Amino acid sequence: MPRALVTGGAGFLGSHLCDRLLAEGFEVVVFDNLITGSTDNIAHLIDNPRFRFVHYDVTEYLYLDGPVDFVFHLASPASPADFTTKAIQISKVNAVGTHKALGLARAKNARFFLASTSEVYGDPLVHPQTEDYLGNVNPIGVRGVYDEAKRFAESITMAYHRSHGLDIKIVRIFNTYGPRMRLSDGRVVPNFIGQALRGEPITVYGDGSQTRSFCFCTDLIDGFYRLVTSDQTGPINIGNPTERTMLEFAQQIKALTNSPSEIIFQPLLTPDDPKQRRPDITRAQTLLGWEPKVSLEEGLQKTIAYFQSRV
Repeated sequence: MPRALVTGGAGFLGSHLCDRLLAEGFEVVVFDNLITGSTDNIAHLIDNPRFRFVHYDVTEYLYLDGPVDFVFHLASPASPADFTTKAIQISKVNAVGTHKALGLARAKNARFFLASTSEVYGDPLVHPQTEDYLGNVNPIGVRGVYDEAKRFAESITMAYHRSHGLDIKIVRIFNTYGPRMRLSDGRVVPNFIGQALRGEPITVYGDGSQTRSFCFCTDLIDGFYRLVTSDQTGPINIGNPTERTMLEFAQQIKALTNSPSEIIFQPLLTPDDPKQRRPDITRAQTLLGWEPKVSLEEGLQKTIAYFQSRV
């Protein structure tokens, strides 16, 4: 029975990863300090004898008794709402936390999986974004605490691979959504759905022409699993290449929720907000045999149903 440590395993994506690993026959240990995660996300797993939760900050000394075959490093606040309120914690968990997690993986001779992000591309000047694109990031901007921290996390992960021969996998996550997102997350999906369900104005920042590509959480986790069980190192983009403008997205959510909300426009929150974002998933398709399967409408309906019970 393979044994995996998942840092940030009580978070939105971490909890879905735990579901998949347990379904695949793994024993799973979660380390999470619950700064943005929630035990609600893993409550259904607590009675599983192959699951264990530890309330712990992974920027501290990292130790786990017994053998470890995989270390999945997902711990990090990831919402724009966190970039100002949790700036130092974001920097620490992606720098110090990644270093600690790599050290544990090396000590245990475990395979190391880094959840990186499309934010390493910044406000891209190349579209769609391929893994070879080096990005356009403002290191001193508000978003820099996340963008640059993830870029460092990739760099030190590759350093461990080259210097110590550590078996590593790097995934670059594009916009992902689904059940277990925080309603107060600050990202566009919970923002729009929450506003629509409450009958509040749906707030579109800028003129609504900026684009995003939305991948449903179970599709993303399938990409994770295919990468970590492959012989590929990465980085590999995992995301849905179907692109929508923010205005189109707001209109679709308004229609799916049958909401009376009006759509209003407000100035962009930060000047570094990416104007367009779409993954080139050629590597994922050819090297992993992966591509998204859940349509945006199907995924949104599942996500809306989840949020309806919380609004």
